[in-house]
Amino acid sequence: MAAADHDGAGAGCTLGQWLGRWLATKDALRPSTRQGYATHIRLYLIPQLGRILLHQLTSRDVNGLLAALASRPSPTGRQLSPATVVRIHATLRTALNAAVRARLIPVNPANGAELSHPRRPHPVVWTAGRTARWQQTGERPAVAVWTEQQLAAFLTGVAQDRLYAYWWLAALRGLRRGELAGLRWTDADLQAAELTVTQQRVHADGHVVIGPPKCTASCRVVALDAETVRVLTRHRERQKELSARAATRWQDSGYVFTTADGEPLRPDYLTGPFRRLVTTSGQPPIRLHDLRHGAATLALAARTDLKVVQAMLGHASIVLTADTYVSVLPEVAHQAARETARLVLNAASALGRPLGG
Repeated sequence: MAAADHDGAGAGCTLGQWLGRWLATKDALRPSTRQGYATHIRLYLIPQLGRILLHQLTSRDVNGLLAALASRPSPTGRQLSPATVVRIHATLRTALNAAVRARLIPVNPANGAELSHPRRPHPVVWTAGRTARWQQTGERPAVAVWTEQQLAAFLTGVAQDRLYAYWWLAALRGLRRGELAGLRWTDADLQAAELTVTQQRVHADGHVVIGPPKCTASCRVVALDAETVRVLTRHRERQKELSARAATRWQDSGYVFTTADGEPLRPDYLTGPFRRLVTTSGQPPIRLHDLRHGAATLALAARTDLKVVQAMLGHASIVLTADTYVSVLPEVAHQAARETARLVLNAASALGRPLGG
């Protein structure tokens, strides 16, 4: 390839060759990010554009790829979502930016592509009306959260579940699935009522790998209330009872959430049990990740400052927190409307000028 690139134009190097070379040099990627890049390259970019010489790739080729991805089923037989198409394009654009920096091509043909950016789905609350429609038609929002009454009913029903502390922490403190799977007892200071998020366990390439949290802001200290401390204390006592019963079969892994033999839980294992518990509870359906959305919504409903919610969730930017959690519980919205009107009414009263309409 170096010999073929003597003229600076990248002659002799195909896009497929460059993508493989580029990915091989990305040593600092998180495992899940590397898996995503590799999947995009293997399933979509190389089959569609891999044989085109790198310096001959055009914006028309890129737009043709995006149009094909948006209109045809994926190799798995399912229609690709707009968000997935955006991510595939981002992988290609990033790899071609590296080719520009390496002076293999003068400009990036993936820049300025004709791409519709999907809007981020915002969580909505399972109101009585939405719940009734779901019961009648099966229609459900893309991202939904429970009201505090629905969450309380669910937690009451699963109080004897072995992973009750897991569901509680996810629902009230908003930790990610991988962060909870990676939580160790050394990260829990129950006397100080704090948890420290220092690592996560994620599923990548068929294996569970341990790595840092999603971003720098995700390395955080999470404050705990008295009830959460009690829940974790009881969970630790139950874990000790399991250890005594398992005897020599017990794996002293040091993790907070384990199998009945003490081995740390696979993060992908947790989705199935949660779905079954939701179905049994009779509550409207939500995903496991929606517990995190619900924790943020409940915190805002409790008048928690937005900056505190950002820190609790481990978001890198307060803009992401504010943009994602624009929906609040209905009663909070009504209370905000009343208080806003009260400000104007009180000001008018102080002026001695009653308002009317």
